[in-house]
Amino acid sequence: MLLKGLFWGSLGALAWTHVGYPVAATVASRLRPRPVRKGDVQPRVSVIVAAWNEEDVIERRLENLLELDYPPELVEIVVASDASSDRTDELVQAVSAREPRVRLVRCPRGGKVAAQNFTVPQTSGDVLAFSDANATWAPDALAKLVRSFADSDVAYVCGELQLQQPDGTNREGAYWRYELLVRAAESALGSITGGNGSIYAVRRNDYLEVDPRFGHDLSFPYRMVQRGRRAVFEPEAVAYEKPSRDVEDEYRRKVRMFEHCWLIVLRGQMFGDLDPVYLAEVLSHRLLRYGSGLLHVALFATSAALAREGRIYAAALAAQLAFLSMAAARPGLPRYYTLVTWATVEALANYLRNGVPAVWEKAEGTR
Repeated sequence: MLLKGLFWGSLGALAWTHVGYPVAATVASRLRPRPVRKGDVQPRVSVIVAAWNEEDVIERRLENLLELDYPPELVEIVVASDASSDRTDELVQAVSAREPRVRLVRCPRGGKVAAQNFTVPQTSGDVLAFSDANATWAPDALAKLVRSFADSDVAYVCGELQLQQPDGTNREGAYWRYELLVRAAESALGSITGGNGSIYAVRRNDYLEVDPRFGHDLSFPYRMVQRGRRAVFEPEAVAYEKPSRDVEDEYRRKVRMFEHCWLIVLRGQMFGDLDPVYLAEVLSHRLLRYGSGLLHVALFATSAALAREGRIYAAALAAQLAFLSMAAARPGLPRYYTLVTWATVEALANYLRNGVPAVWEKAEGTR
């Protein structure tokens, strides 16, 4: 009975997080939407770009931000250099010498969030916007991003990251398009459960100094909801980034990312002081998704143990073996899904064994 319970429980949880929940969230968002009251607002904005050894892309990033379709006198651009040891600081200072809107803040080496926390008090904008050094924003991205702040309930706004075609075998783009559909449904229901580091903004009064090992992407949305605020998605505020080249590079990136996710899930008080709907979203979209690797291990083990006790268990085992064979045979979505799912298991093991460092490494092939 225990093995059968584990089989059906793991199968049901995987089906729910990957298919059932997205469908349920989409239907619920259409039946009971909570629209954002957007307006033509133009607050003063501080755009903060966290950078560590970004000499290859930092000039391009600054030129892109200087060309935004937003009143220049209302924008300051601050590069938070996390003790860069290459020419990043020199290049930023060269741009700053001819463009007073650009400023360099050199931070002690402590990681991305530590650099952001260090830099925020040294800025003046009513809204704080954040971006990665390797991102590019559409000309109207900032204007579209801040218009949701016309709604007094909104504390955090995340734009839409569009991934460019990878140079190699990575299939992150297919997953990301699926993720954006779920994010749009969550936003329509009330608040999203996760953001992205390429384009997001928060009111200065709502900014939180979180543990430097946490990322804003996952910690900010639920923290805003816990304070009675909203964290929403604005698909018309578009940023572009180059993904990792190959699926193996993406696997290593995901392992590092999931280590931080497990830290937040297990130590970040993620499930307290949430309304029932948002709690269900966090459990369905975050906890079960991060636990999908463990669920697959349980499903495979119980399928193998029960294969002789019924056709359904034998069929489940055969289906899993066939999928793994496709993943091993050639690059594609089966291999991408298999590696990214296993990354959740390796990340949990790394976290339990070594903890999580605050500093970050650049993903291969994303510059």
